[in-house]
Amino acid sequence: MKLRIALACAAGLFALTAPAMVSAHFILETPKGWIQEDPRLGDPQKLGPCGGTSANPGTPTNAVTEVAGGELLRVKVKETVYHPGFFRIALAVKDRSELPADPEDTTKDVNGKPWSDKGKVDPNPKPPVLVDGLWDHHTRVPGQEFDTYVKIPNINCDHCSLQVIQFMENHPVNPDGRFTYHHCADLKITANPRIPIDTAWPGQKAAKGKKAPAKKKS
Repeated sequence: MKLRIALACAAGLFALTAPAMVSAHFILETPKGWIQEDPRLGDPQKLGPCGGTSANPGTPTNAVTEVAGGELLRVKVKETVYHPGFFRIALAVKDRSELPADPEDTTKDVNGKPWSDKGKVDPNPKPPVLVDGLWDHHTRVPGQEFDTYVKIPNINCDHCSLQVIQFMENHPVNPDGRFTYHHCADLKITANPRIPIDTAWPGQKAAKGKKAPAKKKS
């Protein structure tokens, strides 16, 4: 009896001191995601770079959001399961292989297993990253929604991929996504001819200037 009580107390103490085994989840509300998302959690979303899992790659929605180059695009997400961390938004123009690797992480040991401690944030993001370290939060708010506008580069792209990821701190390793969850949306971007093309993005060339009229011979 004493042994059973001692074991129960030890188990209770472990439960109180060990970090909660909770996986963060989020829904990409705007723009419309490229695969169907479970309305309760937003799954499947573990596999990079654009969601799905090894067992379930996801069902395409065939949704394409049309955007004007140089304009602001609304990005809205809902965190369905809380976890501390931050978000990042990136854009692939020609192929999803252009999307950056998930944030570099540092880990800590929790009961002999690696857990995330921090994720690396670039304070001066450059293509293909649009915004980094976004919505950094460490307070539980059930059903919290995050909302922002990102400036779309002035480019031409028939099938771009806007990637929205969440890096989770204090989290065990996920087989598919390590410490990051992923969603993407397909965009069609049409450049504004009145402003310069953003040539820092793949496949974009500056518009040719008009030739000056030839001088008349006297």
